[in-house]
Amino acid sequence: MTDTLQTPVELGTPVLEGTDHVELWVGNARQAAHHYRNAFGFDVVAYAGPETGVRDRASYVLQQGKVRLVLTAPLTPDGPIAEHVRQHGDGVRAIALRVADARAAYEAATARGAHGVGEPVTVSDEDGALTFASVATFGDTVHHFVERDEYAGAHWPGYREERQNGRGVGLRFIDHTVGNVELGKMDDWVAFYSEVFGFNVFQEFDEKDIATKYSALRSKVARDPRSMITFPINEPAVGVAASQIQEYLDYYRGSGVQHIAVHTDDIVGTVDAMRQRGVEFLKAPRSYYEALGDRAEGIDEDLDRLEDLSVLIDRDDDGYLLQIFTRPVGDRPTLFFEVIQRKGCKGFGKGNFKALFEAIEREQAARGNL
Repeated sequence: MTDTLQTPVELGTPVLEGTDHVELWVGNARQAAHHYRNAFGFDVVAYAGPETGVRDRASYVLQQGKVRLVLTAPLTPDGPIAEHVRQHGDGVRAIALRVADARAAYEAATARGAHGVGEPVTVSDEDGALTFASVATFGDTVHHFVERDEYAGAHWPGYREERQNGRGVGLRFIDHTVGNVELGKMDDWVAFYSEVFGFNVFQEFDEKDIATKYSALRSKVARDPRSMITFPINEPAVGVAASQIQEYLDYYRGSGVQHIAVHTDDIVGTVDAMRQRGVEFLKAPRSYYEALGDRAEGIDEDLDRLEDLSVLIDRDDDGYLLQIFTRPVGDRPTLFFEVIQRKGCKGFGKGNFKALFEAIEREQAARGNL
């Protein structure tokens, strides 16, 4: 990484403030909202659809801590939302990024090579005005630049407030969002985030780090040094069998968001609550905990309780982290969620890769895809 990429503001890259929301395009938004409210503890906070003057879609906005999900379904069999769902199943369409100036962010991004898919537009209602613009990223995923300092409404003009309490489980904010891309495309997209957004490569892993008996992958972690927005990007590597990354690409029909990692301050309480609500997590074998060794020393949590919940442990020089992964949230083996708690550790669970991928491979084998 050159020194010039350490000073992105001087280069005129978009200035990001954080993640505004993640929008999923789904087959049935009402049922999806019911699932995320009852299983994940999200509050429903806003709605848009025919009752609010929106004719082609229905959208529910869900909130827990600083995590905001928008679930959108088509109301007709035609159009981009229906086509996205037909092609990909339920999946992430947009990772919306909060900015102070959406026009400036869009102009900076497109000047540095991003493909614009929505020029800056200002929309307003009685609650104020909101400006947004959009650029393309991997697959059919887009980034919205959202400027909402002058808007006080529930979510967006065209939405009404809709309150359904999900009795949260302790999810606080999005830690990172992971993208899967085709073989040979990872470095291209890492370069995209470096050149367009001024991201740094925070960590990288190859098939020596992330491999099992059957499969392997490569990964680089792109991070904005100002906002700490983080996008690990994976590509498959050649192995004895198709890796879980290739399985994702086959079922998603191309590149897309593999998982959303959400931070909690109490992973034991959060995972226990989610399990009681019906969320299914990948399971780690007993041998994983028997082999933890030094990684388990000095942790605050009860190791037997972590094993009971199948929570994984890893550490670096700054501390340790606890993490666990759900099974795919839809019928296709594509999108899933991670729950993560950091106790100083800034890494991504390198020590857990083998256990995680073997757990995923057990699921692959059950589907007949290994």
